[in-house]
Amino acid sequence: MRRLLPTPLAAVTPFEAYADPERRRHDGRPWLGLCMIASLDGATVVGGASGGLSSPTDSQVLAALRRHADVVLVGAATVRAEGYGPPKKPDLRIGVVTSKGDGLDYGSPLFASRAGFVVTTDDAPDLPVDTVRAGRGRVDLAAACRRLDGDFVQAEGGASLNGALYDAGLIDEVNLTISPHLAGGDSPRALHGAAEKLTGLQLVHLLEEDGYLFTRWVRR
Repeated sequence: MRRLLPTPLAAVTPFEAYADPERRRHDGRPWLGLCMIASLDGATVVGGASGGLSSPTDSQVLAALRRHADVVLVGAATVRAEGYGPPKKPDLRIGVVTSKGDGLDYGSPLFASRAGFVVTTDDAPDLPVDTVRAGRGRVDLAAACRRLDGDFVQAEGGASLNGALYDAGLIDEVNLTISPHLAGGDSPRALHGAAEKLTGLQLVHLLEEDGYLFTRWVRR
């Protein structure tokens, strides 16, 4: 991939491009980065999954960010739709957010590997895997994030989880791939269900490969 901004480079690897020593714990919680892909008209999924919008380089960006991350945070519906399995990084853990803990296959490779754990509410039933509990009725994401280990949490959607993270004021960074497609349909935006408010972000880099644009933004 090539870097267009801030200083043009003919070739840069995703791992190099997405490294940042400034990602560290603050306010009692890890730095939280959101990783998403969207079509030119804002669709985040096609046919219920993001794969149709993606590319091999986009997959490499996701893998690079995971190499930098300590924990991945993802919604239960996305785990089911995208078929999440154990991560390639041996010490990376994947926290699946669900208010009730039902509808997940706790015998799947993700949980059997012990890389997967559940982020749920205090009043959810007992579950056969590791849990982080916060809130009653719905997950208190701010409190849950303070209980996560490490310096960098990578949030991977879906759009409703993203919206809840935004409402909780937890998003420090956005890594958005812009897919060179129009999608139509009624796919949710990247922050589905969030309250309307403007939050300024600073563009850190703009990369390109095969018509895909890879942007990284950090909250001011």
